[in-house]
Amino acid sequence: MRLRVVIPLLSVLLLPGGTAAADPTPPVRDFGNGADRNEEAAGVGESAAKTLRESAPELSWRPDHTRGYPRRTTLPVPQENPADASIKLGLVPHHAIAARLNQLQAVGDRVSAEVVGRSAGGRDMYLVTVTAPESASETRRQERLRQQIENGHRIQARTYKAPVFVNGNIHGNEWEGTDASLRVIEELATSTSPQIKDLLATTRLYFNITANPDGRVLGQRPNGNGFDLNRDFVTASQPETRAMRQIMIDNQPVVMIDLHGYVNGTLVEPTTPPHGANYEYDLFIQNAYANALGIEQAILALGYTFEKDGTHPPQIPFRDSAEGWDDWPPIFTPQYAPFHGAVASHTIEFPMRVNGTDYTTLPQAELQRRSRINVDIAAASIRATYTFVQNNRERLVGDQIEVFRRGAAGEPSKEVPLGIVPGFGPEDVYTTTFPRAYAIPSGTPSAATLVDFLLANDVKVERALLPFRAGGRTYPQGTYVVDMRQPKRGLANVMLEPGADISPRVDAMYDISGWSHALLWGAAVEPITERRLHVVAQPVRLASPTGHVPRGEGPLSLRIDDAKAVRAVNDLLGQGTAVTMAADGSAVVPASARQAAKTVADRYGVPFTRAASTAGTPLSRVRIAAALSADELFTLRELGFAVTPVSTTVLNNGFDWSGVDVLYVSSGLSYGALNPAARTALDAFMTRGGVVTRGGTGAAFNAAAGLLTATAVAGRSDANGVVKVSSANGPVGSGSPAHSFVFSPRWFTALGPEVRVEQTYATEGPLVAGHWRPNPGDGSGGPEAARGQAAVVSGRDERGAAVVLFGTEPMFRNHPKGLFPQVARALFWTSSTADVLTP
Repeated sequence: MRLRVVIPLLSVLLLPGGTAAADPTPPVRDFGNGADRNEEAAGVGESAAKTLRESAPELSWRPDHTRGYPRRTTLPVPQENPADASIKLGLVPHHAIAARLNQLQAVGDRVSAEVVGRSAGGRDMYLVTVTAPESASETRRQERLRQQIENGHRIQARTYKAPVFVNGNIHGNEWEGTDASLRVIEELATSTSPQIKDLLATTRLYFNITANPDGRVLGQRPNGNGFDLNRDFVTASQPETRAMRQIMIDNQPVVMIDLHGYVNGTLVEPTTPPHGANYEYDLFIQNAYANALGIEQAILALGYTFEKDGTHPPQIPFRDSAEGWDDWPPIFTPQYAPFHGAVASHTIEFPMRVNGTDYTTLPQAELQRRSRINVDIAAASIRATYTFVQNNRERLVGDQIEVFRRGAAGEPSKEVPLGIVPGFGPEDVYTTTFPRAYAIPSGTPSAATLVDFLLANDVKVERALLPFRAGGRTYPQGTYVVDMRQPKRGLANVMLEPGADISPRVDAMYDISGWSHALLWGAAVEPITERRLHVVAQPVRLASPTGHVPRGEGPLSLRIDDAKAVRAVNDLLGQGTAVTMAADGSAVVPASARQAAKTVADRYGVPFTRAASTAGTPLSRVRIAAALSADELFTLRELGFAVTPVSTTVLNNGFDWSGVDVLYVSSGLSYGALNPAARTALDAFMTRGGVVTRGGTGAAFNAAAGLLTATAVAGRSDANGVVKVSSANGPVGSGSPAHSFVFSPRWFTALGPEVRVEQTYATEGPLVAGHWRPNPGDGSGGPEAARGQAAVVSGRDERGAAVVLFGTEPMFRNHPKGLFPQVARALFWTSSTADVLTP
């Protein structure tokens, strides 16, 4: 007999009208073999939502299922900006989009527009919904059907409006997807065609008009924070990405297309191998390939040719290429969307390049000619996609239901049969083994961060109300459990599994091949493989509080082993609190600052413990001059460090070093290119300040400046992934995770006597997940060459500078959050010359 317990706590249930009501007896279950499943969808945890609101207020938007369509929201119109980069191309500048959408809403009763996000630079993001009019009760009914589908329930597909998602301009200087969307919206708003009337009666079309308003205005690929948004979906560090994520969660598209440029001929996914192993790929490839063929025909029908216009025929990587355009990492929009139900999703790369040097060198008339062709091709791709959905709606909705049903039932990963579509061979077959569940021990800030992130991605997480046994051990009450018998198990698994080394299977990858929230975010994540698992559990709405200050008197200690702990220490230092760093690398707060400690413990969820004494090196807020990448700048500032960007040019123009404690170098600074005055000033700084470097630029700077005696050895330049490491008990390595991340890895040999090894690559592997092959030809630079070699070193230059060299990528795209404390320890240590920090 299965134990069932009901605890009188507050839960939220969705009523038929879509409103929320309190239920004093929330669902609590023993999820034995999937029976007695709680099917209420998990929402964004309160603590996660609070964090997101603080960094991106636009994420307070959620769809209103109590109102029908159309909605006719009057969008605020921004001030005119004559410097908008899209104007030169004859395209719609960002400041004109709101007015255009207001006009389209007034045309009839099919178009609704709303602000769903705000960019890093503070610009509005617009979601347009195009559909036949709906009463409020019909909108609520559609939402109930969507929820039933999400939980894997069969519905009458003919009663459901199939959602289609068009994402435009995610790369800011790939403009034309925005203009194509506006063109198609106008066509749909004004058409008297019976086919369009039928389309809108059976479909909802969602257009994210410009996913990257900052880049569109500035004429740059990344957003205002310097991030490539189409690499951010498994990290969601940027407000634009979080807005797109919410659109996909709430609207659950059956098909989505992401409009890009520039590949000639037009590139239309599906992709080459390797294929993401957590997708229901048998369903996906049939739909994606069929839609791709339709898009190809729609583009060809436009009549553009290379001889006349300079455009080559479209290409479909799955059909036309061997490798190099893959869908392995879920960092891209079309590779993330399937986890929320898209059974076909595509990157479309229109052909005529208008960015980069073409933008600055070609005549304006030529640029506008090219842009017109791109808009035509993007619009044709949208029309072909909605026609595909219109003609195959019941099958597509049924396939989406099947994706979620398989997850809820806990069925094994299906191997796609060879020949399921023409050309599908053994090289295309990728599967995974889903565990029964994942256990995440609670009580740490890292666990809370991971749990809140899973919830924000619509992954269901539960908390054990009683101890339970699995895998030969007993897990305590309060352990988080991610039951893999859930509709979105693919997304849960792609985040929590270690990943795979795919180096033997393909020679070339489009982007990164390894990522892992389980191994890189600092939380313990343990797969449970028993088929029969009995846990008395309750759904989680937010992670449990982890902040703690012990009662009593005396000083307090805080381990700097989590990103939140780094923020807490920097917050204390910013308040003027006296903080010292002990020999073990922990931060110590005096008894007089207990109230300040309580405040940051609650604010960041960090646990303090009692300290034996306040002995250690006094810390002050670290002031950093940094020549670095945009993701590193964002991460350091997110951690609370004061950072002033510098470069070779900045230093050559004269730079005041008096307000700097540490120089960070990873990009854009060459010691050899400094003029005599700049070099003299920098050398003077290094008699009192610290230096932290990363990667090839950092290693070259160390050598040219004559800092640590170390020879940097480069691995293969495109190697990347999760690696196993071993850390020493030094000021930087102490307390570091057992895994790190590399991209173009480095290691250090021929170390001088002043150099301490803080971390080494493991003697086995060391690659756990990703793609890392030796260099072709001489066979150098492979993972075997890195085994046992120094990955991170520290030491003191004879001039006095404390120096740390990273051969790993501890802040890569803001993703490996469990590695951030290692960087913080390096900065704290190098900012002081006191020997007490050197064990």
